[in-house]
Amino acid sequence: MLLATWNVNSLSVRLPQVLDWLAANPVDVLGLQELKLTDDKFPQLEIESAGYHSAAFGQKTYNGVALLSRHPMRDVVRNLPHFADEQARVISATLDTPQGPLRVINAYFVNGQAPGTDKFAYKLRWLAALSQWVREQLQQHPRLVLMGDFNVTPDDRDTFDPVGLAGTIHHTPEERAHFQELLGLGLHDSFRLFEQPEKSFSWWDYRMLGFQKNRGMRIDHILISDALKPLASACHIDRAPRKNKQPSDHAPVVLTLKD
Repeated sequence: MLLATWNVNSLSVRLPQVLDWLAANPVDVLGLQELKLTDDKFPQLEIESAGYHSAAFGQKTYNGVALLSRHPMRDVVRNLPHFADEQARVISATLDTPQGPLRVINAYFVNGQAPGTDKFAYKLRWLAALSQWVREQLQQHPRLVLMGDFNVTPDDRDTFDPVGLAGTIHHTPEERAHFQELLGLGLHDSFRLFEQPEKSFSWWDYRMLGFQKNRGMRIDHILISDALKPLASACHIDRAPRKNKQPSDHAPVVLTLKD
């Protein structure tokens, strides 16, 4: 079973790339972030023609998340139930897979702008609410995946310049502490369950030849519960779509679970 997450940075722009990638990489589940379109503009027919069920939570211009699944989905929840938020950032659903129910939470984490700003304070409040939601969901769903664009580098090896960027957004002790709090709930960073090349990143700035020089960050993650950890057999970042014409600045992360 293959699960993937991809911040597409505008689904209306990147839809052909998503469909091409799915044709070449027929994953069972794909979580998308930064749709940047409203629900009425979501390309449901095109997604269905590619063989996927879909559930979307969109917003004009910014944010937006969706789940695509080859398996039926139920119990869809949009955003965090205990956190009043106008931003479309979270979608959760239970997938009825042949191996049993699988709860998937797909999230576009708050960017936070910079430490000390109102947006950073919002990020920390949002992260606390997310942890509460994940804790509750784990109690109900032992087979759980939390995927998405976390906008957090878990540690120094996940950024191209750990010294120069220390303490800046995505690298602060507060953000990393929240990431560790999620792991403390009983989740595992699936990418780090396996030996990986040094300087493995999932995001590169469009500016200053960020991708060409590999000046990136690993901020896109797939966390899995204790029940799923023994089933994980591989996890990788697919850099190929970042080489496309007009690419997203993020690359897909793909997790393989054994049947």
